[in-house]
Amino acid sequence: MPVEYRTIEEVAGPLMLVKNVEGVKLNEICEISLSNGDIRRGRVLEINGSNVLIQLFENAVGINIKTGKVRFLGKGLELALSDDILGRVFDGLGKPVDGGPEIIPDKLMDINGLPINPAAREYPNEFVQTGISAIDGLNTLVRGQKLPIFSASGLPHAQLAAQIARQAKVKDSDGGFAVVFAAMGITFEEADYFISDFRRTGAIDRAVLFINLANHPAIERISTPRMALTAAEYLAFERNMHVLVIMTDITYYAEALREVSAARKEVPGRRGYPGYLYTDLATLYERAGRQKDRDGSITLMPILTMPDDDKTHPIPDLTGYITEGQIILSRELFRKGCRPPIDVLPSLSRLKDKGIGKNKTREDHANTMNQLFAAYARGKEAKELSVILGEAALSDVDKLYAKFSDEFEKVYISQGFETDRSIEQTLDIGWKLLSILPKNELKRIKGEFIEKYYGKV
Repeated sequence: MPVEYRTIEEVAGPLMLVKNVEGVKLNEICEISLSNGDIRRGRVLEINGSNVLIQLFENAVGINIKTGKVRFLGKGLELALSDDILGRVFDGLGKPVDGGPEIIPDKLMDINGLPINPAAREYPNEFVQTGISAIDGLNTLVRGQKLPIFSASGLPHAQLAAQIARQAKVKDSDGGFAVVFAAMGITFEEADYFISDFRRTGAIDRAVLFINLANHPAIERISTPRMALTAAEYLAFERNMHVLVIMTDITYYAEALREVSAARKEVPGRRGYPGYLYTDLATLYERAGRQKDRDGSITLMPILTMPDDDKTHPIPDLTGYITEGQIILSRELFRKGCRPPIDVLPSLSRLKDKGIGKNKTREDHANTMNQLFAAYARGKEAKELSVILGEAALSDVDKLYAKFSDEFEKVYISQGFETDRSIEQTLDIGWKLLSILPKNELKRIKGEFIEKYYGKV
């Protein structure tokens, strides 16, 4: 029988100090009994001798330090898991919020997870088709990769996240595919959009949703991505599924960390975020990947809004160090009407070379990708030159590149949020756009591919 302590010393914001405690562990769950019979939950955040600092899951209103009783449960926060989690919606603490029954667990797993042994990791090299040309064709996602989306306030990252969740699949694979979707700090309206979009398209049948609203406590926001990754680990490594984890918005998660850090009176780091922000983000991101001798995998796409559109802000900056590239959304393209407004030139997938080519996508993929990048970059330069010097200053070839740039944005990038393109369709669209340019300008493509595809798709 767990011991009950009546030694609450202080409650400050989301934190509570309990004195004269014995035998508790870090991250252990506790229950706080109030005089009116209510039960609140928390977890052990810090142990200093016999003093224990507890992080509260709910708000502290109503906790009386004289009459409140604390009971430690001897275990960390766990998630109930079985195949029945597919098609369900949970809150940030893993409780069903869709009106369905509680999950009868095949397994209970600690949400803090276990890091993958680096020696047991398999190198990511299989193409994941998102149906979005700007990603599949130019910044390819690979199974087991960590590829974040850098957005900004007011840009349609929610629609892009929903589109990827609906359309993503591993090409030519027999294994099951699942999407785990974690939303942190979003409004009720956004939550309703995600849930109704998943239901409208039938994508919810292969998805697990964890929804944390903006009015929920900060501690729940901190546990939401860990809940999602625990569900993903179960589906990937216990049920051998290919799992895509989409998280939005990591910025709200980091702000919750900052709130708790300030309540603990810790010395702040850059912009007031805790000094351990890098380590904390790494404990999330590094749970993605593939393992040797296991068919399943976890591919991670975290979405974060850059405060003030600043790529050097600590959250995108540290995320960029840990992950393998980034997809960047552009305010300029959004104003032009591009949907999704993916800026392909500063975007990067560091593993794209591993997931493309013969028997993966198509033999001409690498060549056309390089040529499209080069032609788009030159076309943008030509357009900038015409703004300064006038169109008459452009050569005939430069005018073709400027035309290519406009068509590329209109046709290739701006496909809308409902269009699902196969990789073959994406590559064919690339060839149609390259046919705007004369053959002798295609210097990054092998002659055999030019003969096979130029002007023929």
